[in-house]
Amino acid sequence: MKSVTLKIEGMHCGGCAETIRSLVEKQPGVQAVSVSFDEGQARILCDPHATREDQLVSVVQQPGFRVVRRESEGG
Repeated sequence: MKSVTLKIEGMHCGGCAETIRSLVEKQPGVQAVSVSFDEGQARILCDPHATREDQLVSVVQQPGFRVVRRESEGG
């Protein structure tokens, strides 16, 4: 498994965080998603063989949010 943390700009409320969580959890290989409006970030646990980090970034940015930094561990 791989842990990916995305620093996200453009979230205005908890509803924005919920939108991101909902979109990311539908991606193949994603095991767990935690999105924090207060911290402005998403933590994702995924199978690196089923989904690429670039795909996750694309999904987050699709509704208009912006990923400004990403960090990953494992995988």
